[in-house]
Amino acid sequence: MIRGLTEQLDIQAPGGLCAVDQMDVKLGPRMRPCPDVLVVTAEAAADNERTFYTAAEVRLVVEVVSPDSVDPDRKTKPQRYGEAGIPHFWRVEENDGQPVVYVYEIDPAGGVYGLTGIHHERLAVPVPFPVEIDLGVLLK
Repeated sequence: MIRGLTEQLDIQAPGGLCAVDQMDVKLGPRMRPCPDVLVVTAEAAADNERTFYTAAEVRLVVEVVSPDSVDPDRKTKPQRYGEAGIPHFWRVEENDGQPVVYVYEIDPAGGVYGLTGIHHERLAVPVPFPVEIDLGVLLK
């Protein structure tokens, strides 16, 4: 699912952005979570020597929830990403074997995410850039 989502986001990203998978994001001292998928500036993605991105270079983080990551992916990581000012967060979970995408956008006044949609079967959002994904394809 991670690879398929990364590919779909990268194909649909505008010229100044790239989708990558499993790269650390430095949020602060001793805080470097590793999201499953990220959309970052093309300039940051082009630097192959990097071992992390800064929060300012990240436009979207995606966490694909597994049985071992439920608590951090639902609670801890979104809080940290929001505090760091990353504008968009998606959480992907499986429901009856099908992906469900929970889409969040940051409230800049408070640095917390608000849920903007829950997507089954098809994801279509206008931000951080127009994205349309048949979620069933991600399972193949």
